[in-house]
Amino acid sequence: MQINKERMLDNLLNMIKIDSVSLNEKSMADWIENYFKKRNAEVYRDNAGEKFGGNCGNILVYVKGDIQGEAICFATHMDTVEPGNGIKPIIDKNFIKSDGSTILAGDDKGGIAAILEAFEYIRENNIPHRDLYFMFSVCEEIGMLGAKNFDCNLLKTENVVVVDAAGPAGIIAYAAPAKEDIKANFIGKKAHAGIEPEKGINAIYIAAEAISNMKLGRIDEETTSNIGRIEGGGQTNIVTDEVMFTAEVRSHSMDKLKQQVDLIKESCINAAKKFGGKVELDIKRDYPNLKLSKDSFVFKHCVKAFELEKIQPKTVIIGGGSDANILAGKGYQCAIISCGMESVHTVEERLSIDDLCKTCSVIINLMK
Repeated sequence: MQINKERMLDNLLNMIKIDSVSLNEKSMADWIENYFKKRNAEVYRDNAGEKFGGNCGNILVYVKGDIQGEAICFATHMDTVEPGNGIKPIIDKNFIKSDGSTILAGDDKGGIAAILEAFEYIRENNIPHRDLYFMFSVCEEIGMLGAKNFDCNLLKTENVVVVDAAGPAGIIAYAAPAKEDIKANFIGKKAHAGIEPEKGINAIYIAAEAISNMKLGRIDEETTSNIGRIEGGGQTNIVTDEVMFTAEVRSHSMDKLKQQVDLIKESCINAAKKFGGKVELDIKRDYPNLKLSKDSFVFKHCVKAFELEKIQPKTVIIGGGSDANILAGKGYQCAIISCGMESVHTVEERLSIDDLCKTCSVIINLMK
């Protein structure tokens, strides 16, 4: 098939120039809403952003199909990481990159551009297609806040293809871990470190004891654990009475996730008891795991869509979270596909034009 590469790149460059750092996606949302309304699609924007301090909500678009078969939703996110304002995109042979002072925002405006061009191709060539949904979320980059606050009653299909994976065209991510966030606050007792240190309880000692008894890093092939931040204390002449650390645990196995979190809790409680202090633990599920069956419609359909383009799909298990995790936790069948992004979240980010075109063709196959 011959997609309109120039039009796709023009849309992409226009979107990249629209500032849409997390919590400030309104201009991008307005652009997408206007785009689809001009093409007589049903557009709904929710108020998710009001729940976490954002300036707009998620967008869901519906386009009625004219063939029988299961509907599919194509999902991307509108927000970018920092530094993401004032991006100046540059085309360099087969790649789009920034001028080096910002990210590019190929994550995930490359995914949006591929979806829009696939939709245009279907429209202008009068190609019969299934019922289509397009979901554009906010604040994916800061905890998938848009997807977490999305009203699932609006999306009438369980099949979701998230166009948000890095790497060359052909990647299908079908599994991703769940993640627990842990905050441990150790409380000791102040005392003068030079005059009467024996009357104090040093919270640093407690935290150090707790951490020394934890297993961190790669736990096994399915599980990781990490401490990301530790802070507390003050002057050296004062026995520190409070220290805090934040940690995370990820696992593809919910049983292993619980086991590792329980071990961290136990280490903290035992350390506090040993020194006569206290610990306050705040443990929250950040997102559930993603585990798409290879027998599912959406997985098989993705494989077939790649093979029609003579692309051998590469099925992978990933270690990060995305909107797909949140939607999977809400009951959707989610696959994540790549669109040519490289070095995402850095000023060296770039996007392969060839891979973006291939991904667009794959999305057309999925639509029809």
